[in-house]
Amino acid sequence: MKLNIGLFFIFIAFMPRAFAGIGIKHDISYSGQTENIRNLLDIYYPEDVSVPKDVLLFIHGGSWNSGKKETYWWLGKNMARKNVVSVIINYSLSPEAQFEQMAMDCALAIKWVNENIAGFGGKPDRIFVMGHSAGGHLAALINNDPRFFKKQGIPNPIKAVILNDGFGLDMFEYLTVAVPNKRTKNFLKTFSNDKELWKAGSPSYYLENVNNPYLIFIGERTYPAIKHQSDRLFKDLNQLNKTTEFKVIPRKKHVGMISQMVFRKNQMYAIILQFMKKYS
Repeated sequence: MKLNIGLFFIFIAFMPRAFAGIGIKHDISYSGQTENIRNLLDIYYPEDVSVPKDVLLFIHGGSWNSGKKETYWWLGKNMARKNVVSVIINYSLSPEAQFEQMAMDCALAIKWVNENIAGFGGKPDRIFVMGHSAGGHLAALINNDPRFFKKQGIPNPIKAVILNDGFGLDMFEYLTVAVPNKRTKNFLKTFSNDKELWKAGSPSYYLENVNNPYLIFIGERTYPAIKHQSDRLFKDLNQLNKTTEFKVIPRKKHVGMISQMVFRKNQMYAIILQFMKKYS
């Protein structure tokens, strides 16, 4: 596809304004292993750090075997524009790693943010964690299963969880019931063939540990498994008297649930900011 030269120059001219007033720090190692690109994070923050601000940490999707933080620079920029310190992380991927290592990476990244984000104008006690697709699974897993932050030697520092069309909330159910397809083999590289590990890696089996609010988004036209498991999560959390909100975004499919947020005025931002403000 040929690039429209006019649009290209408009984009280049727009870039300096897009980042005006925003500080950016790329490729910070949250594990101390600077050569490991899967243990790096980027921070986007308002340059005025005199007043502490809420923090949004984003965990990308990609079926646990793909994805990178650089893709989501626009999310970091847009949230920083809305006076939120934003952190976009990488984490280990399959087949080199399984879900436990991925979750441990995410918990370690959040520990780093908790200990260091004040230097970027963020509030350590106001870390909201959002994940899309497989990233939603990891956000919910480390929040619900206490072993991951226990391994880091800290209490759970997550203020609230935001699931953006989260996939894999109950991998035991999915891998047991769903008709196998071309993706199933890749999922098994993440969760193994051990059905007990399918349960151990499913956030829905740890709901009694939830002590913070959930905001659950799904797209009206997303995958049936995501609709079913997200709706069940919402109902189960309510049954346990846990604080939770549920939003269906009209006409959106799975990928569109995150790609729509390229646009700074997208409705998702208003909903997220209102949710964050509610639990101040």
